[in-house]
Amino acid sequence: MQVTLADIMAAARAIGGVADGTPLVPSPFISARAGVEFLLKLENMQPIGAFKLRGALNAVAGAVDAAGVTCCSTGNHGRGVAHAAAARGMRAVICMSELVPKAKVDGIRALGAEVRITGRSQDAAQAEARRLPEEEGLYEISPFDDPLVIAGQGTIGLEILARRPDVETLLVPLSGGGLAAGVACAAKAIKPDIRVVGISMDRGAAMYESLRAGHPVEVEEVPSLADSLGGGIGMENRLSFPMCRALLDDLLLVSEEEIYRAMQVLYYEDRIVAEGACVVGLAAVLAGKIAVTGPTATIITGRNLDMEVFTRVVTGRDVTLGDKTVKGAPYAA
Repeated sequence: MQVTLADIMAAARAIGGVADGTPLVPSPFISARAGVEFLLKLENMQPIGAFKLRGALNAVAGAVDAAGVTCCSTGNHGRGVAHAAAARGMRAVICMSELVPKAKVDGIRALGAEVRITGRSQDAAQAEARRLPEEEGLYEISPFDDPLVIAGQGTIGLEILARRPDVETLLVPLSGGGLAAGVACAAKAIKPDIRVVGISMDRGAAMYESLRAGHPVEVEEVPSLADSLGGGIGMENRLSFPMCRALLDDLLLVSEEEIYRAMQVLYYEDRIVAEGACVVGLAAVLAGKIAVTGPTATIITGRNLDMEVFTRVVTGRDVTLGDKTVKGAPYAA
C-alpha cells in the first residue's frame, strides 16, 4: 500500500472549501536570522485550530458504512476526527492517555465526541482504539498510519509549492510521521530536489529513534512543550515509517529550552499563538542547528495549547514538565 500524488490530489478535492487554503506568510524576523526568506504555513488558522482536520476529513469521508469512528490521539487528530464526524452526524470515540493536556480533552468533548482516557502512554490509548472496531463496530482512523490521513496532510505540501514553487527546504514537525510523509510525498513528486527535514523534540521522539534504529521502536513518553509530537509510531507501522525513511532528507532534535525560546519569538515577533510542536523548525534555525540556502518554509501546525503554560512561556516564567523544569527568561530579541 502506497500513497501517491494522485491520492493527495484526490484528498485536496475531498477537503476543498473546508480545510484548505491556509495562509503562507513570511516571517521577517526569522528570515533575517536565517539569511533567506522564511515562510510560515498557518495551519493554526484551520476551523479546529490544527492541520489534523485535513487528514480527518479525508478519512471520515471513507467510513460511510461504519457505526462511527474512533482514534487514538494526543489532541489535534482527535479534534479533527470529532469535527469531521459531527459534520456527518456520526458517533466518534477518541482514546487518549493521561498525559494529554486537559485543554485538548475539553476541546474534543465540546465537539460532541466521547473521550476515553486510558493509561499513561499513547500505546495504551492505541490499544483501546484497536479494541473498538471489533466490539462496537467503529472504524479506526490512525493519526498517522492511514493512507487517507497521510494523503490529507499531504495537501499542505501541494499548497505550499503552488504558492511558492521556489521553496528549497521544508522544515516539518515530526511525530508519528503522517504529516511529514504526506508533505514530503507531495513536495518531492512536484519538485524532486526539494529538501525535507523532519524535526522533533529531544525527549521521547519515537519516529526519530525508529528511523535511527531502522525499525519501529518504543520510547518512554514524557511531558514536553511539544506535547503534540509525543506518542509512539506503532510497532506494526505500515506506511508512515517506510515513507519517512524513504522521503526525509534529514532529521533534527531540539531541546525544551530551544522550543521555549522559539515560542516566545513566534509570539512577540510574528504575533502568533501556537503550540510548542509548531515551532520546532524555528527552534532549529534559531539554535543554529540547520543551515538553509534558499526560500524555506515550515508548518505552524496548531494553536490548541494549554494557555496557562503558554502564558508562563511568553512572560518568561519557569515551566515544569514532569521531572524537568525549563528555566524561564523574559523575551529579548
